[in-house]
Amino acid sequence: MQKSAVRDIRIKKISNACISEEDDLIAVEEPLEIQIAYQSGGKRIKKSISVTMRTPGNDEELATGFLFTEGILYDRNQISKVGTDIFDENKVLITLTDNEIPRLQTSERNFYTTSSCGVCGKSSIDAIKTVSPFANQPDDISVPVGLFYSLQNTLKKQQEVFQNTGGLHASGLFDLKGNIILLREDVGRHNALDKAIGASFLQDQLPLNRTILLLSGRASFELIQKASMAGIRIVAAIGAPSSLALQLAQEFGITLIGFLGNERFNIYSGSDRLKI
Repeated sequence: MQKSAVRDIRIKKISNACISEEDDLIAVEEPLEIQIAYQSGGKRIKKSISVTMRTPGNDEELATGFLFTEGILYDRNQISKVGTDIFDENKVLITLTDNEIPRLQTSERNFYTTSSCGVCGKSSIDAIKTVSPFANQPDDISVPVGLFYSLQNTLKKQQEVFQNTGGLHASGLFDLKGNIILLREDVGRHNALDKAIGASFLQDQLPLNRTILLLSGRASFELIQKASMAGIRIVAAIGAPSSLALQLAQEFGITLIGFLGNERFNIYSGSDRLKI
Protein backbone atom coordinates (compact mmCIF):
# COMPACT_ATOMS: atom_id res chain seq x y z
CA MET A 1 0.00 0.00 0.00
CA GLN A 2 1.34 3.41 -1.00
CA LYS A 3 2.20 5.77 1.82
CA SER A 4 0.04 8.84 2.27
CA ALA A 5 1.40 12.19 1.10
CA VAL A 6 -0.41 14.02 3.92
CA ARG A 7 -0.81 13.58 7.66
CA ASP A 8 -3.64 14.61 9.96
CA ILE A 9 -2.58 16.81 12.88
CA ARG A 10 -4.14 19.05 15.53
CA ILE A 11 -3.06 22.69 15.58
CA LYS A 12 -3.70 25.78 17.66
CA LYS A 13 -4.91 28.60 15.44
CA ILE A 14 -4.65 32.28 16.29
CA SER A 15 -7.13 34.69 14.72
CA ASN A 16 -7.97 38.18 15.95
CA ALA A 17 -6.26 37.46 19.29
CA CYS A 18 -8.44 34.34 19.78
CA ILE A 19 -7.08 30.81 19.97
CA SER A 20 -8.81 27.64 18.82
CA GLU A 21 -7.89 24.02 18.18
CA GLU A 22 -8.51 22.65 14.70
CA ASP A 23 -7.73 19.64 12.53
CA ASP A 24 -5.20 20.28 9.79
CA LEU A 25 -3.24 18.45 7.10
CA ILE A 26 0.51 18.63 6.69
CA ALA A 27 2.64 17.39 3.77
CA VAL A 28 4.74 14.33 4.61
CA GLU A 29 8.51 14.49 4.18
CA GLU A 30 10.53 11.27 4.50
CA PRO A 31 13.83 9.94 3.11
CA LEU A 32 13.87 7.72 0.04
CA GLU A 33 16.89 5.53 -0.64
CA ILE A 34 17.47 4.83 -4.34
CA GLN A 35 19.29 1.56 -5.02
CA ILE A 36 20.48 -0.07 -8.21
CA ALA A 37 21.35 -3.71 -8.95
CA TYR A 38 23.27 -5.06 -11.95
CA GLN A 39 25.62 -7.80 -13.12
CA SER A 40 29.35 -7.13 -13.54
CA GLY A 41 32.10 -9.71 -13.99
CA GLY A 42 29.68 -12.50 -13.25
CA LYS A 43 28.73 -11.00 -9.90
CA ARG A 44 25.53 -9.29 -8.80
CA ILE A 45 26.24 -5.82 -7.49
CA LYS A 46 23.78 -3.80 -5.44
CA LYS A 47 24.54 -0.17 -4.64
CA SER A 48 22.83 2.63 -2.80
CA ILE A 49 22.93 5.61 -5.17
CA SER A 50 21.16 8.41 -3.33
CA VAL A 51 19.02 9.37 -0.37
CA THR A 52 16.59 12.18 -1.07
CA MET A 53 14.00 13.80 1.17
CA ARG A 54 10.68 13.47 -0.61
CA THR A 55 6.91 13.32 -0.27
CA PRO A 56 5.81 9.66 -0.56
CA GLY A 57 4.03 8.82 -3.80
CA ASN A 58 5.28 7.91 -7.29
CA ASP A 59 8.52 6.71 -5.67
CA GLU A 60 9.39 4.38 -8.54
CA GLU A 61 9.02 7.27 -10.99
CA LEU A 62 11.17 9.46 -8.75
CA ALA A 63 13.95 6.89 -8.53
CA THR A 64 13.93 6.23 -12.27
CA GLY A 65 13.73 9.91 -13.16
CA PHE A 66 16.62 10.70 -10.84
CA LEU A 67 18.86 8.05 -12.40
CA PHE A 68 18.01 9.29 -15.90
CA THR A 69 18.45 13.02 -15.22
CA GLU A 70 21.76 12.27 -13.47
CA GLY A 71 22.98 10.48 -16.60
CA ILE A 72 23.27 7.11 -14.83
CA LEU A 73 20.63 5.51 -17.09
CA TYR A 74 19.79 6.54 -20.64
CA ASP A 75 17.25 4.04 -22.02
CA ARG A 76 14.06 2.39 -20.74
CA ASN A 77 15.24 -0.98 -22.04
CA GLN A 78 18.11 -0.96 -19.54
CA ILE A 79 15.62 -1.62 -16.74
CA SER A 80 14.45 -5.11 -15.90
CA LYS A 81 12.43 -4.25 -12.80
CA VAL A 82 11.59 -1.35 -10.53
CA GLY A 83 10.19 -2.12 -7.11
CA THR A 84 9.70 -0.84 -3.59
CA ASP A 85 11.38 -2.84 -0.82
CA ILE A 86 8.73 -5.05 0.79
CA PHE A 87 10.34 -4.54 4.20
CA ASP A 88 11.00 -0.80 3.88
CA GLU A 89 8.71 1.48 1.87
CA ASN A 90 11.40 4.15 1.89
CA LYS A 91 13.65 2.15 -0.43
CA VAL A 92 13.32 1.62 -4.19
CA LEU A 93 15.46 -0.91 -6.06
CA ILE A 94 16.01 -0.61 -9.80
CA THR A 95 17.31 -3.83 -11.35
CA LEU A 96 19.04 -3.62 -14.72
CA THR A 97 18.82 -6.13 -17.53
CA ASP A 98 21.70 -8.51 -18.18
CA ASN A 99 24.91 -6.91 -19.50
CA GLU A 100 23.75 -3.39 -18.65
CA ILE A 101 26.20 -1.35 -16.56
CA PRO A 102 25.09 1.97 -14.99
CA ARG A 103 27.13 5.07 -15.76
CA LEU A 104 28.02 5.72 -12.15
CA GLN A 105 31.22 7.54 -13.09
CA THR A 106 29.16 10.32 -14.72
CA SER A 107 27.71 11.43 -11.41
CA GLU A 108 30.37 12.94 -9.14
CA ARG A 109 28.21 13.47 -6.12
CA ASN A 110 27.95 12.97 -2.40
CA PHE A 111 24.73 10.97 -2.66
CA TYR A 112 22.53 12.86 -0.26
CA THR A 113 20.08 15.53 -1.37
CA THR A 114 17.69 17.60 0.67
CA SER A 115 14.20 18.57 -0.40
CA SER A 116 15.33 22.13 -1.15
CA CYS A 117 18.54 21.43 -3.06
CA GLY A 118 18.80 19.03 -5.97
CA VAL A 119 22.53 19.48 -6.51
CA CYS A 120 23.88 19.58 -2.93
CA GLY A 121 27.15 17.65 -2.88
CA LYS A 122 28.03 18.11 -6.53
CA SER A 123 31.81 18.39 -6.72
CA SER A 124 31.86 21.02 -9.46
CA ILE A 125 29.70 22.95 -11.90
CA ASP A 126 31.11 20.82 -14.73
CA ALA A 127 29.88 17.66 -12.96
CA ILE A 128 26.37 19.12 -12.79
CA LYS A 129 26.16 19.65 -16.54
CA THR A 130 24.99 16.15 -17.38
CA VAL A 131 25.05 15.70 -21.13
CA SER A 132 21.58 15.18 -22.58
CA PRO A 133 21.05 12.55 -25.29
CA PHE A 134 18.47 14.96 -26.78
CA ALA A 135 20.42 18.23 -26.59
CA ASN A 136 20.70 20.59 -29.54
CA GLN A 137 18.18 18.79 -31.73
CA PRO A 138 16.48 21.10 -34.25
CA ASP A 139 12.80 21.89 -33.80
CA ASP A 140 10.07 23.98 -35.41
CA ILE A 141 8.03 24.77 -32.28
CA SER A 142 5.88 27.92 -32.47
CA VAL A 143 3.54 28.68 -29.58
CA PRO A 144 1.23 31.72 -29.20
CA VAL A 145 1.94 33.73 -26.06
CA GLY A 146 -1.73 33.66 -25.07
CA LEU A 147 -1.52 29.91 -24.49
CA PHE A 148 0.61 30.46 -21.37
CA TYR A 149 -1.91 32.64 -19.54
CA SER A 150 -4.15 29.72 -18.52
CA LEU A 151 -1.40 27.25 -17.55
CA GLN A 152 -1.03 28.46 -13.97
CA ASN A 153 -4.72 28.06 -13.18
CA THR A 154 -4.77 24.61 -14.78
CA LEU A 155 -1.79 23.57 -12.64
CA LYS A 156 -3.41 24.83 -9.44
CA LYS A 157 -6.64 22.95 -10.15
CA GLN A 158 -4.66 19.73 -10.56
CA GLN A 159 -2.57 20.17 -7.39
CA GLU A 160 -4.56 18.00 -5.02
CA VAL A 161 -2.03 17.78 -2.16
CA PHE A 162 -1.05 21.44 -2.37
CA GLN A 163 -4.70 22.44 -2.02
CA ASN A 164 -4.87 20.42 1.19
CA THR A 165 -1.55 21.48 2.72
CA GLY A 166 -0.11 24.47 0.83
CA GLY A 167 3.25 22.75 1.19
CA LEU A 168 4.24 21.15 -2.11
CA HIS A 169 5.93 22.11 -5.35
CA ALA A 170 4.59 20.89 -8.69
CA SER A 171 5.90 20.14 -12.16
CA GLY A 172 3.34 19.95 -14.93
CA LEU A 173 3.80 18.81 -18.51
CA PHE A 174 1.49 20.35 -21.14
CA ASP A 175 1.15 19.72 -24.85
CA LEU A 176 1.66 22.55 -27.33
CA LYS A 177 -2.06 23.35 -27.23
CA GLY A 178 -2.06 23.93 -23.48
CA ASN A 179 -3.63 20.61 -22.44
CA ILE A 180 -2.12 19.09 -19.31
CA ILE A 181 -0.46 15.72 -19.85
CA LEU A 182 0.64 14.91 -16.32
CA LEU A 183 1.46 16.56 -13.02
CA ARG A 184 3.62 15.47 -10.11
CA GLU A 185 3.95 17.03 -6.65
CA ASP A 186 6.64 16.84 -4.00
CA VAL A 187 8.06 18.78 -1.09
CA GLY A 188 11.21 19.10 -3.25
CA ARG A 189 10.93 20.93 -6.57
CA HIS A 190 13.60 18.73 -8.17
CA ASN A 191 11.80 15.60 -6.96
CA ALA A 192 8.53 16.74 -8.53
CA LEU A 193 10.31 17.09 -11.87
CA ASP A 194 12.13 13.77 -11.53
CA LYS A 195 8.74 12.12 -10.90
CA ALA A 196 7.30 13.67 -14.08
CA ILE A 197 10.33 12.75 -16.18
CA GLY A 198 10.51 9.30 -14.59
CA ALA A 199 6.88 8.61 -15.51
CA SER A 200 7.63 9.57 -19.12
CA PHE A 201 10.84 7.50 -19.10
CA LEU A 202 9.06 4.38 -17.86
CA GLN A 203 6.37 4.83 -20.54
CA ASP A 204 9.10 5.22 -23.18
CA GLN A 205 7.84 8.71 -24.08
CA LEU A 206 11.18 10.54 -24.20
CA PRO A 207 12.20 12.95 -25.58
CA LEU A 208 9.63 15.47 -24.34
CA ASN A 209 10.51 17.92 -27.09
CA ARG A 210 6.85 18.65 -27.94
CA THR A 211 5.84 19.61 -24.42
CA ILE A 212 5.84 22.66 -22.16
CA LEU A 213 7.14 22.29 -18.62
CA LEU A 214 5.49 24.47 -15.97
CA LEU A 215 7.21 24.87 -12.58
CA SER A 216 5.17 26.03 -9.60
CA GLY A 217 8.09 27.97 -8.12
CA ARG A 218 11.35 29.41 -9.35
CA ALA A 219 13.50 28.06 -12.18
CA SER A 220 16.82 26.91 -10.75
CA PHE A 221 19.87 25.44 -12.44
CA GLU A 222 19.11 21.81 -11.56
CA LEU A 223 15.57 22.05 -12.94
CA ILE A 224 16.79 23.40 -16.29
CA GLN A 225 19.44 20.66 -16.36
CA LYS A 226 16.80 17.99 -15.77
CA ALA A 227 14.50 19.53 -18.40
CA SER A 228 17.35 19.53 -20.90
CA MET A 229 18.07 15.86 -20.19
CA ALA A 230 14.47 15.02 -21.11
CA GLY A 231 14.62 17.08 -24.31
CA ILE A 232 12.16 19.74 -23.07
CA ARG A 233 12.38 22.89 -25.18
CA ILE A 234 10.06 25.28 -23.30
CA VAL A 235 10.17 25.88 -19.54
CA ALA A 236 7.81 28.30 -17.80
CA ALA A 237 8.07 29.15 -14.11
CA ILE A 238 5.74 31.03 -11.83
CA GLY A 239 8.79 32.39 -10.03
CA ALA A 240 12.12 33.84 -11.13
CA PRO A 241 15.01 32.08 -12.87
CA SER A 242 18.50 32.11 -11.41
CA SER A 243 21.53 33.36 -13.35
CA LEU A 244 22.85 29.79 -13.78
CA ALA A 245 19.43 28.60 -14.94
CA LEU A 246 19.43 31.29 -17.61
CA GLN A 247 22.99 30.46 -18.62
CA LEU A 248 22.14 26.78 -19.06
CA ALA A 249 18.89 27.55 -20.92
CA GLN A 250 20.83 29.70 -23.39
CA GLU A 251 23.52 27.04 -23.75
CA PHE A 252 21.01 24.30 -24.59
CA GLY A 253 18.59 26.42 -26.62
CA ILE A 254 15.71 26.28 -24.14
CA THR A 255 12.93 28.86 -24.13
CA LEU A 256 12.81 30.11 -20.53
CA ILE A 257 9.83 32.04 -19.15
CA GLY A 258 9.60 33.45 -15.63
CA PHE A 259 7.08 35.29 -13.44
CA LEU A 260 4.19 33.66 -15.28
CA GLY A 261 0.89 35.15 -14.15
CA ASN A 262 -2.43 36.31 -15.51
CA GLU A 263 -1.69 37.75 -18.95
CA ARG A 264 1.94 38.50 -18.13
CA PHE A 265 5.37 36.85 -18.10
CA ASN A 266 9.03 37.57 -18.83
CA ILE A 267 10.95 35.87 -21.63
CA TYR A 268 14.56 35.24 -20.66
CA SER A 269 15.73 33.11 -23.61
CA GLY A 270 14.44 31.44 -26.76
CA SER A 271 11.83 34.05 -27.70
CA ASP A 272 11.90 32.80 -31.31
CA ARG A 273 9.56 29.92 -30.34
CA LEU A 274 6.83 32.32 -29.18
CA LYS A 275 4.32 33.96 -31.51
CA ILE A 276 3.79 37.47 -30.18
